[in-house]
Amino acid sequence: MSTDAPPKHVSARDVGRDGFRYFDFVMAAFVAILLLSNVIGAAKPAQIWGFTFGAGILFFPLSYIIGDVLTEVYGYGRARRCVWAGFAAVLFMAFMSWVVVSLPPAPGWEGQAAYESVFGQVPRIVLASVAAFWAGEFVNAFVMAKMKIATQGRHLWMRTIGSTVFGQGVDSLIFYPLAFLGVWETSTVVSVMAVNWALKVLWEILLTPVTYAVVGFLKSREGVDVYDEGTDFTPFRAAV
Repeated sequence: MSTDAPPKHVSARDVGRDGFRYFDFVMAAFVAILLLSNVIGAAKPAQIWGFTFGAGILFFPLSYIIGDVLTEVYGYGRARRCVWAGFAAVLFMAFMSWVVVSLPPAPGWEGQAAYESVFGQVPRIVLASVAAFWAGEFVNAFVMAKMKIATQGRHLWMRTIGSTVFGQGVDSLIFYPLAFLGVWETSTVVSVMAVNWALKVLWEILLTPVTYAVVGFLKSREGVDVYDEGTDFTPFRAAV
């Protein structure tokens, strides 16, 4: 039986800067999933039962779920800090990919074409991805934090699904038109955008029991239940 005390209701501005036991691990998981889903998942289209999709869709929504956990357990300020960390990591990944792919290969190495096909990135798609991630994650965290106050901490499922509907909606509305409008037919852009948004929301719904388990574990171990009362919700800062 756990001996941890029940989490206490605290305002985000009253929480100290240090002392959390698991925050660094959750932040690392957030950034790692974001980077891996963009590199490994984005490079391969997959097909199951005749349905073709980008493989990254299986894992990228996990970054939103972890974003929900961050906001629910640690508050908007710390979730915002993680979004900025992820944003910087994605920019560096794009820069590093460009530099490494652009370097002339050593004589005798025959992997350049394969390397370019996996790690070569179209600037337009990189821009669309970064912009969509930044806006979508902040909308997700904002809606999650505001709904927690409005519901007085009840109905976690409503908050996680509701924030994902808006956050992933903004993400999709930015990414697909910015990346593919004028390249694909407009009807195709709209269709793919709607299907992928629906699949991401469905992922959130299916993983709700997991979200409950992780949130419950972290709140119990950290000993706090953070509410964003009096929080400055501007996205344009990295400080807590």
